[in-house]
Amino acid sequence: MPNFFYFGAGGLLLAFLLTACGSDKGKNIPDVSSIELNLNVQRFEKDLFARDTSDLPALMATMDSLYPDFFAPVFLGKILPPLQDPQVLDLFVKSEGLRRLSDTCQIVFGDFESYRHELETAFRYYRHYFPERSVPRVITYVSEYTLGNFTLEADLLGIGLDFFLGPNYPHYNLTFFPKYIQRSMTKEHLVSKTMQTVVKNMVGEPEGDRLLDIMINNGKSLYLLDQLLPYTPDSIKLEYSAAQVQWCDENEQQIWAHFLKEELLYATRLRDIRKLVDYSPSSPGMPPEAPGRTANWLGWQIVRSYMDRHPDASLEDLLALDDAQQLLERSKYKPRLR
Repeated sequence: MPNFFYFGAGGLLLAFLLTACGSDKGKNIPDVSSIELNLNVQRFEKDLFARDTSDLPALMATMDSLYPDFFAPVFLGKILPPLQDPQVLDLFVKSEGLRRLSDTCQIVFGDFESYRHELETAFRYYRHYFPERSVPRVITYVSEYTLGNFTLEADLLGIGLDFFLGPNYPHYNLTFFPKYIQRSMTKEHLVSKTMQTVVKNMVGEPEGDRLLDIMINNGKSLYLLDQLLPYTPDSIKLEYSAAQVQWCDENEQQIWAHFLKEELLYATRLRDIRKLVDYSPSSPGMPPEAPGRTANWLGWQIVRSYMDRHPDASLEDLLALDDAQQLLERSKYKPRLR
C-alpha cells in the first residue's frame, strides 16, 4: 500500500559553506563519496503535458506503459479519484490552469539536475547506513496541490513540484495552505521534505497514542533525516525559521520543564497534544516565540541523547526500538545547560 506523507534541501554550495563555518561540529559524518549510485529521476509531468491529448485512449496507454506503478495506482487512483470516467483525465490535461501551473514548474524546475544530485548524495548516506535496503526510483509530477510527497513501499518516491514554488507564489493564497505552511513550500525545502517521506516510511507509526510515543517516533524521523542530510540547516529539516530554532535551543530546559509540569508526556487527548506534534504556528501554553511541534523537536533531543549514550547502536537498532518509555529511560535525557 502507498504511504503518503505530505512533504521535503540544502544546496551543495550551502553544504560547503556550512562545513567551512564549522556548523557540523560534533557530528561524525561519514565519507560516502566512494559509494556508487546513479539516482533514477523520471519527469512524469513533462511526459504527460508534452504529448498529444486529442487521442485519450492512446495517451493513457502510453503513460501506463511508461509509468506502470505510478500512472494508474497513484496518479489516476489518488490524484484524480475516482477515474472510472476517462474524461476526468481529459479535463485535467486540457485545463488552462493546469497548463499554466505545469509551465511554471518547468520554469522553476526545468533543470532538475542540482536536486537530483542532492537527493543522490542523501541516498549515498542512506546506502551507507542501510546497505541492505533498496534505493527507490524518483518521479516528479504536478497534481494541482493534491499530493505533496509520497512513498510507494520502498520502490518509488514521488515529488509534487507544485508544492515547492515559493511563499510568494500567488495561487498558494487561493488554496487552504496557511502562511506558516507556505513559508516552507520552497525549492530550498524540496530535498529535505522528500527525504522526510523516506524516513517516515522507515520509522512507521508510533506504537501508542501518548504524546511520548508520538514525539519519540517523530524524533526518530528527525534523527534519521539529520544523518541523511548532515549539512542541511536544522531550520530546513524542522521547517522552522532560524529564530525559532534558536529559541528552542536556548529554551530547552524550559520546554522540558513545561512538559513535566503540565504532565504532557502521557497525555492522549488529541486537543491537548495536536499542536505539539502537528503543523501549527505555535505551541499552546508556551511563549509566542515558541514554534509549533515543539514535542517533535524535544523528541529529537531525546533520541540524540540515546544515540550518544549508545554509540554502538546502529540506525537499524534505533528503528527496532519501539518502546518509547524504554528509549526515554535509557537516554538518561537531561536538557542541555545554556
